[in-house]
Amino acid sequence: MHARVRWPVLVTLFVGATLTAGWLGRATGSAHPSRAPARDESQIRERNIGFFEQRLARDPSSAYDLAQLAALHLQRGRERGDPSDVLRAEQLARSSLARRDTRNSKAYSTLVTTLMTEHRFSEARVVAERLLALDSTNISSRATLAEIEMEQGAYDTARAMFGALYAQRANLAVAPRLARWLELQGQVEEARRLLTAALDSAAANPRMPREQLAWFHLRVGDLELRDGHPGSAARAYRLGLAVAPDDARLLAALARVARARGQWRDVIRYGERSIAIAPDPATLGLTGDGYAALGDSAEAREYVHAMEVVTFAQPGGFHRAWSLFLLDHGLRVPDVLAQVQSEIDTRPDIYGWDLLAWALHRSGRDRDALPAMARALSLGTRDATLYTHMALIERGVGHQFAARQYLARAHDIDPYCPCPSF
Repeated sequence: MHARVRWPVLVTLFVGATLTAGWLGRATGSAHPSRAPARDESQIRERNIGFFEQRLARDPSSAYDLAQLAALHLQRGRERGDPSDVLRAEQLARSSLARRDTRNSKAYSTLVTTLMTEHRFSEARVVAERLLALDSTNISSRATLAEIEMEQGAYDTARAMFGALYAQRANLAVAPRLARWLELQGQVEEARRLLTAALDSAAANPRMPREQLAWFHLRVGDLELRDGHPGSAARAYRLGLAVAPDDARLLAALARVARARGQWRDVIRYGERSIAIAPDPATLGLTGDGYAALGDSAEAREYVHAMEVVTFAQPGGFHRAWSLFLLDHGLRVPDVLAQVQSEIDTRPDIYGWDLLAWALHRSGRDRDALPAMARALSLGTRDATLYTHMALIERGVGHQFAARQYLARAHDIDPYCPCPSF
């Protein structure tokens, strides 16, 4: 097993940092023969950071140098899972735009990505609209704005925008976003074809950075895991690790696969390797579950406590994976409910409604939860968690037949889901 990382050390590493979720620019695929070694890519990036820092020391007003340095910090943040780099990228991009807000698409693009990484979608939307106004023909900008509309639950707008982008589905800026939109609507097979084709295209590009290539593998694996195929998911994640061996998100994903299979020692092994690189709260909680399943309650409590401390150290509030863990374990339920209730007005997407419904259920308010959960299922998304939540809420209001139907649907989608029996 990987060397043990004690929770106080993790907290020291993570307190004061912001979110580590959703690195948008990553990608995946198998390694290309002519691709530079990962260490060389990292060394080149570090030299480039040093180069632009020296230039800015001589001329702090250079909008170009600020934009270049911002993009490099964002790239490093993706590679290392370090939120401080994302914050630095945001600051540098804003400084660049303060000096020149025209002909500065690189700074706008970096700023949009940092804001989305931090789940600040309303702010990201304003910047994305400005970026698109600079060049209305830019496919990547249109795809980014469509993704923001999707994340905010503006589904009518997202539907129109993705429909207009469908002819560009082979474009690597479009394909993963369009695939997620299709998956949300229950069109999993088409989403799978799009992601697989995008992965092959990314893998064939010798100039594709390893961290971006690895992200495509992550996206393919995540779809397979949500669709109840842990074996296919594990293969995708391992191919990603062959490209980027220290990718914390791929390691955490393999821990989730191990949980689906009930392989708790592997949950701990992959979870601790991931945490040693980037101490994500949800992975801390999952690792704690691994120890609990093996009967080590003391170690489990340490990890869960670490998860709570790290979560509340984040200035941006909870992320959804963390919130779901807290609710599943009956932790901080009033806090999570308050957070979700304040967010749903500005981000009423299906997973926001699901979290609201689940927080109401955990608060003993199933009748209030029922309409929220119905909205979470409104797109027809094939997600066993959504149907399991609806089953438990229906049972909570006394609808036993409906509860059994929803539970059967959850099992159909994912035979490995940790669904209750009733």
